[in-house]
Amino acid sequence: MILVYDCGEKPVGKMLKLRGRYLHWIQNSVFEGEITEVKLMELVSKASKIMDLEEDSLIVFKSRDQKWLEKEIVGKEKNAMENIL
Repeated sequence: MILVYDCGEKPVGKMLKLRGRYLHWIQNSVFEGEITEVKLMELVSKASKIMDLEEDSLIVFKSRDQKWLEKEIVGKEKNAMENIL
């Protein structure tokens, strides 16, 4: 799964901390990793309480099988993960 968020300056730190409990931080507001549906619902619920739902956004990209998701990096990888995707 890949999770991307865009939020105002105030909740950025809280969002970063929250995402780090569930997924691997790879670049600024981008996280990736494997997560169960229950944990994803928990994550989205907690994020909704931090976010300004009128201004901020959270986007979740899901893939049921890793073979359908290919990752290509151009330039420097900000937070390399050996065993992700």
